[in-house]
Amino acid sequence: MKILLNNNPEEFGGEVMTVNGLLQAKNFTFKMLVIKINGVLIKKTEYETALVQNGDDVHVLHLISGG
Repeated sequence: MKILLNNNPEEFGGEVMTVNGLLQAKNFTFKMLVIKINGVLIKKTEYETALVQNGDDVHVLHLISGG
């Protein structure tokens, strides 16, 4: 599967994976994330069911807070 992840081409085995699978594959462990697939915001409760498919444009943004 080929996708665009944060504007960079990436390739993964298989034709489809869940958002959680993508996060594990890329070792994204930040607690506060904003994820969009083809411009659609994915809620944290949907990470197990939302699918990333061949050709998708995925954005994973890490939210950082500070003082």
